[in-house]
Amino acid sequence: MIAGAAADRVAPPGPGLGGRLREWAPAAGAFLGALAAWELLVRGLGLKQFILPSPVAIGAAVGQYLPELWAATSYTLVEILLGLMIGMVAGLLAGIVTARFGGFRESVLPFAIAANSVPIIAFAPIFNNWFGIDKQLSKAMIAAVICFFPVMINTVRGLTSASPAALELMRSYAASDAEVFRKVRIPAAMPFVFTALRVATTLATIGAIIGEYFGAPKVSLGQYIVTYSSYLNFERSWAAIVFACAIGIGLYVAVVLVERVVAPWTLERGGG
Repeated sequence: MIAGAAADRVAPPGPGLGGRLREWAPAAGAFLGALAAWELLVRGLGLKQFILPSPVAIGAAVGQYLPELWAATSYTLVEILLGLMIGMVAGLLAGIVTARFGGFRESVLPFAIAANSVPIIAFAPIFNNWFGIDKQLSKAMIAAVICFFPVMINTVRGLTSASPAALELMRSYAASDAEVFRKVRIPAAMPFVFTALRVATTLATIGAIIGEYFGAPKVSLGQYIVTYSSYLNFERSWAAIVFACAIGIGLYVAVVLVERVVAPWTLERGGG
């Protein structure tokens, strides 16, 4: 019962609507201020649209080309979600196995940390060759590889960060390894895992879109950006970038919401 206390904690009640609005007001003000400064800079310096389009021009492009931007976003979103799922599941499983066996962990974890620093994007042409340059699976695998190592490393760190006192208490109760894993190690690992997943949402978005730069059907965000940049039609390229940002932010928020439901005790450690 004591060992499972971490999982039974309830996060303190959050601020009301007024409090949340006050929390978000500085960020919203900074964002709107940045857009206003951007617009004034473009107009004041007389910058051409092919150098830096103004927010108003980008907004007009979003409204004018919304159907094709939505189609490109939907196509790329499938790659991102598939890659995120593959990388997350593989990273979690590899992290559990690595954390379970101490000798294996000592030999594999340094390699995983070193591999995490490799620019996986450099392998995009190879993945396109393996899985098909016009296939969504090739971009999904790029995203999956980028997500794999952060999820694996953080899973190992989380599972091995359980309190020694809690582990000793469970042993004194003659708890099985499965019970220790479920009641102590998993709750301890949740903040680490969700931190990795929040990072992975951004990495998966970057990986899939950059992978599309090396070859993909025209109905994809990466090729949309490349195509209209080559035509010097940067309003449409920036409009596609806005949709790419929306994907990354949306997935990040989705992970945070899942964390609030699945592991509310992580909020006490700053995980929310």
